[in-house]
Amino acid sequence: MLAATSTTVFAQQSRQPLSKGPDMALALEAAQAALAACAANGVKVAASIVDSAGALRLLLTADGAAQEEVEISRKKAATAVALKEVTSEVADKMDKDQAFKAKIETDKSLFPRPGGIPLVVGDEVIGAIGVSGASRLNGVPGGMRDEACARAGLDKIRARLK
Repeated sequence: MLAATSTTVFAQQSRQPLSKGPDMALALEAAQAALAACAANGVKVAASIVDSAGALRLLLTADGAAQEEVEISRKKAATAVALKEVTSEVADKMDKDQAFKAKIETDKSLFPRPGGIPLVVGDEVIGAIGVSGASRLNGVPGGMRDEACARAGLDKIRARLK
């Protein structure tokens, strides 16, 4: 009986969360700030927050945002987590390094377009924010405008991430 109890305790102790993520209140605040930043420029976007495994934790869309932006925002966030990097930096590397580009393009789960930013605590990526919906304006690509909104969301909560 003691052996069975020990095994059970061991099994319970080995169960740990598989992924981390921002507190839901912070995720909501970040997504709202991202939507507000884009709305201030007349842009209707979708903002996704994913956890450290790339699983969707929260999604907000502006009234009138296009349906395809929902999935794109999630993919941008998941890509930022998977690569532990701002997606615009990944896109820049792809432009400069054809071998890197080929490697990234073989993974169809990745969406290396600007608009995804990892949420980092210390040296650990705990999730990401992804924004999609902006179009090119005055020579600025839509993805870079998406990233500016995602950055506004991150800036709103950065000091309180844990």
